[in-house]
Amino acid sequence: MGEAHFADRLLEAVERKRSHVVVGFDPDFALLPPEIVARHPEEAYINHEVRKAAAYRDFLSQLAEALVEEAVAVKIQIAYFEALGSTGYSLYEEVVHLCRELGYLVIADVKRGDIGSTAEAYATAHLDEVGADAVTVNPYFGTDGLEPFLRRARQEGKGLFLLVKTSNPGSAELQDLMLASGEPFYMRVAALVNRWGEETQGRHGYRAVGAVVGGTHPQQGEVLRAAMPGVPFLVPGYGAQGATAEAVAKMLDARGSGAVVNSARAILYAYRGQPQSNWLDAAVAEAKAMKEALWKAAGRA
Repeated sequence: MGEAHFADRLLEAVERKRSHVVVGFDPDFALLPPEIVARHPEEAYINHEVRKAAAYRDFLSQLAEALVEEAVAVKIQIAYFEALGSTGYSLYEEVVHLCRELGYLVIADVKRGDIGSTAEAYATAHLDEVGADAVTVNPYFGTDGLEPFLRRARQEGKGLFLLVKTSNPGSAELQDLMLASGEPFYMRVAALVNRWGEETQGRHGYRAVGAVVGGTHPQQGEVLRAAMPGVPFLVPGYGAQGATAEAVAKMLDARGSGAVVNSARAILYAYRGQPQSNWLDAAVAEAKAMKEALWKAAGRA
């Protein structure tokens, strides 16, 4: 037996913490607070990768402990860890374990997608071995490429978020292509997400198979919300990419639930816009402001 249903755990965390916030762990050495960098001088480490990993560990562990009342989940962007080689991957495993111990839901932002046998290996790596609660998945390979992830959603309490309408401007090049049916490609993907999640509904009416829908596309997001009523949304693009609480609210259901919203740089590096504040205090203040703005925009304040 696996864990409790992913969407149930996610929605219950939203209610318990009165928050839709997901904090994105995107550690960038060039943006780290000077205090963190100073604690990890170059001469103390055998190479740059080990030094960066130590600084990231210091930075992220403090953030994880400080933000636990503000955020329901962390979204760990694996690219920043993989860039450090095996040292970085070990740190990725550490951070997943730490965040789960602190009570967060952990979304591994790995955007994997491949043929069935390879997808099985990816699902084993990130959901079984590392132990993330959910992963982001590229649906381009279709049903057989998703089955290893779907099986864990049906049987083991895991979740997945499929890329449907991503927040980057270039997403339109493929995702907005018009099909012969007269619908854009992302709407076809949305219909497939509905189908793929049919056997994963939890007691709160939401499925363990979710969708990534960028907050930078509020009009499309509103249409997608109507088209996918039982699908939890992971909404990137808040803060640094320009999505507002009012825009994101269009992707919530009538109860003001059904979606969580990611912010990375705006929280992690909030000190850059608040030079009078301690870096950690600035991050907590930014997350708290985001939490309150989203709750109000959802009509829950």
